[in-house]
Amino acid sequence: MSISYYDFKNLPTQSQYELALAEGKVISETSKDGLKFVLYELSSFSVEIVYKTINNKIEGLSVFQNKGTL
Repeated sequence: MSISYYDFKNLPTQSQYELALAEGKVISETSKDGLKFVLYELSSFSVEIVYKTINNKIEGLSVFQNKGTL
């Protein structure tokens, strides 16, 4: 599935989580201070989901536009 950054940002939060988990490719994962940060790549943007490690609950979501390199 291909979705634009702007269309993704306009989805309800729950739909953003679901799409990132279902369609995203994990490109990075790190843990710090009881939180796990997982970066997913979707078409032309990336989504970071933050989980609380003690109960694996989602704490937040951030969306980043991928910029081309020269």
